[in-house]
Amino acid sequence: MPRPLRVGAVNYLNARPLIEELERLAPSIHLHLDVPSRLADGMAAGQLDIGLIPVVEFFRAPDYAFLPGIAIASRGPVLSVTLFSRVPWNRVRRVLLDEGSRTSAALVRVLLQLRWGVTPEYQTLPLDAPAETADADAVLLIGDRAMRACLPGWPYAYDLGAEWTDWTGLPMVYALWAVRPEVPLHDWIGPFTQAKERGLARLGLIAQQEGLRLGLDAGYCRRYLSHIIRYDLGVRELSGLRRFWELTAHLGLTPPPQDHRLTCIPTPALVGALP
Repeated sequence: MPRPLRVGAVNYLNARPLIEELERLAPSIHLHLDVPSRLADGMAAGQLDIGLIPVVEFFRAPDYAFLPGIAIASRGPVLSVTLFSRVPWNRVRRVLLDEGSRTSAALVRVLLQLRWGVTPEYQTLPLDAPAETADADAVLLIGDRAMRACLPGWPYAYDLGAEWTDWTGLPMVYALWAVRPEVPLHDWIGPFTQAKERGLARLGLIAQQEGLRLGLDAGYCRRYLSHIIRYDLGVRELSGLRRFWELTAHLGLTPPPQDHRLTCIPTPALVGALP
């Protein structure tokens, strides 16, 4: 009997529409939920076959493919990736990065260093550490933790999805379904696509259930899932993904873009390394 397909997904509200129906559609799937950084490590260690991992980890792994048409993305504000700060962008000197983050941690560096021209010190904020009392100029929070956070003593709350799109004019892609090379990619496009479609048809129910679990207003959760998070990996999202890869490579955070891995991404000539 073949072993189950080991699938990892983020344990955040924004992933629920992609995974709610997955095990029912494909009983051979064994679903494991965790924070993005641990999922990326599990994929790298061969403990997962397919993972909803941070896009920077896809950039770093030369043998991963990805399931087409599916992502966690935004076209403007994202609400669940926030840099809380005591000072404006250009005065940030020390940043604590949510331990669960990988893509968002890279996005902070891109914005601070390439948009604002500052190179602060970066350290990790553990998952169980309170952000409100953090000893830093700024602290990055992601996922449900960011959505619940207020941090009233921090005057600035920068939504990184909005910051990225305001700067580049492009969507921001945070995660995609990465597939290890030994997994038959085409066998799984159908079930994962159907799971996404069924999940998007049940956003109201998902919002109600998850609102109770997270202690968030159900209407707020529904608006977030319906109007803030984008689940398509279309032409605009692919363009944003490629631009982000270029900029992380410019900072030495990832290898340079490999067009053979992103063959469906338009690659117009770009002026310089920056948006």
